[in-house]
Amino acid sequence: MQYISTRGDRSPKHFCDILLEGLAPDGGLYLPEHYPQVDDATLSRWRSVYQHQGYAELAFEVLSLYIDDIPAADLKALCRKTYTAEVFGSPEIVPLRPLENGIWLEALSNGPTLAFKDMAMQLLGNLFEYELARRGEELNILGATSGDTGSAAEYAMRGKKGVRVFMTSPQGRMSPFQQAQMFSLMDDNIFNIAVDGVFDDCQDMVKAVSNDLDFKRRYKIGTVNSINWARLLAQVVYYFAGYFQATQTQAPTLGAGASSLPPEGAVSPWGGAAAQHNTEKVSFTVPSGNFGNVCAGHVARMMGLPIARLVVATNENDVLDEFFKTGVYRVRSSADTHETSSPSMDISKASNFERFVFDLLGRDGARTKALFGDALARVGFFDLEAHPAFSRAASHYGFDSGKSTHADRLATIKDLYVRHGMMIDTHTADGVKVAREHVQAGVPMIVLETALPIKFAATIVEATGREPDRPARFNGIEALPKRVVTMSADAQAIKTFIASHCS
Repeated sequence: MQYISTRGDRSPKHFCDILLEGLAPDGGLYLPEHYPQVDDATLSRWRSVYQHQGYAELAFEVLSLYIDDIPAADLKALCRKTYTAEVFGSPEIVPLRPLENGIWLEALSNGPTLAFKDMAMQLLGNLFEYELARRGEELNILGATSGDTGSAAEYAMRGKKGVRVFMTSPQGRMSPFQQAQMFSLMDDNIFNIAVDGVFDDCQDMVKAVSNDLDFKRRYKIGTVNSINWARLLAQVVYYFAGYFQATQTQAPTLGAGASSLPPEGAVSPWGGAAAQHNTEKVSFTVPSGNFGNVCAGHVARMMGLPIARLVVATNENDVLDEFFKTGVYRVRSSADTHETSSPSMDISKASNFERFVFDLLGRDGARTKALFGDALARVGFFDLEAHPAFSRAASHYGFDSGKSTHADRLATIKDLYVRHGMMIDTHTADGVKVAREHVQAGVPMIVLETALPIKFAATIVEATGREPDRPARFNGIEALPKRVVTMSADAQAIKTFIASHCS
């Protein structure tokens, strides 16, 4: 399998090259030359693999379709090292539990930092260490976080040989728990930088450094944000795991969480005849800011996973909801980016969205570059409403969207707690609110959980009147000493900082 850029550079590269590179030299994002196709026989086999051998083996099956420059035995060992019940809390790794009326919750937040980012970041840390050791090289990871990416990356990379992490975050825009998780780390290879701005300013700094090819090569700059294809690829796996749990007719051998749903004879959502593929379908609702998590669902669907709808749930920063409703993609300024109670989604410039638009436009790299490299820089928006491809976002690719507000989050959190005794975090609440508006009879709607409630305790208390449970290992974390530097939103400043710590 080889990889190309969304902005037209078709010079093929192998997985391990783009693993360490991040952005393509032309500023685009990497995607595989094609999406491997998964037929009914393969789906059936993978279902058995997940049920009887576990999530790590399923991860190997999916990843091996995209990674052919790591020996199979090594890749399998990396998956087994990453996805263990000891790290993720259960044999299923991503257990499914029912909410109500055909809505299910896929638990993705039982890893080391209590957020779904651990699902990919733990694997990424092991991949980085493996490949750097194989090459005898070092890597300086530059990242941006709106909340959970930073801690997940730092916990995955701390102590890893040959790796330094420089993580930017918007000053004062994360919850106290999120800040404490990151800033309390004292490992020599971890550097936290609080930026005077919003997440998009941090993300712009990362892209500016990555686009300085001389600096990038001199200091071996890599990324862990979802602009890194390896991270997005790892997230594809749990869409398959969720599907197998929601559609199987017998309980899994690993644990509970299955539903017994009759096969549904309907037209395949990707336009082919239903007889050509498994007719049991599911939909997913995904809380989304940077479009990475739901983009992994897009990849799974392109591979042939029978997904009826991919529903994007936004908060008040609704740039993605606006696009799917109107065809207009309009980034907001820092001043117009709302500070909300689901802060990890306080994003108005969704980097991974470029990957989907590339596919939507028939993989036209020149057109994608004109939109993301030129139009956004020049006027701050583009409009595809009149483009013939826009209607295919819903009809062919299955996308839909909805929006949630602070009042919606409070109501949803309180409702689930009062009626079901279940606590969810603020971002997952955005997902549940939107899922309720899009659920279809006979099609399981799986909401991807994003974090455990303790990470956003103030809002949970506001909604329910009680403090969420806190894992014992995080008792008192907010009071620990902190190591963080502050910086203006300036790419040159971060380059100077990196250079000073790599001499």
